[in-house]
Amino acid sequence: MAGDKKTVVKPFRMTEKEAEKLRLDAEQRGIKESEYIRLLLSQKPNDYPEIRIMLRELINEVNAIGNNINQITRNHNSKLYREEDRQLLSAYMKKLNLLVKEAVETIGNQ
Repeated sequence: MAGDKKTVVKPFRMTEKEAEKLRLDAEQRGIKESEYIRLLLSQKPNDYPEIRIMLRELINEVNAIGNNINQITRNHNSKLYREEDRQLLSAYMKKLNLLVKEAVETIGNQ
């Protein structure tokens, strides 16, 4: 669709406030107003750079937490499991749940 020639013109009316919001939103993303309207129509999360960045950070955080969980599991299997490990595991899981919840809320608001 990106290579398709755009031949259809759709004139429509909007209020001054709506026009200003459209202009500012498009400007904020560094694209033309017409491109922004097409972006809104496609509603693809990957089209939003802030979502891609947030998801990349979330993946990195999940990987780091996974490494910590693996270390705790290894200690448990080696009979070196301590109460502190259980508390750490619980804290990591809470952090992971919080990060995922934030990502879902942010993506849901796009």
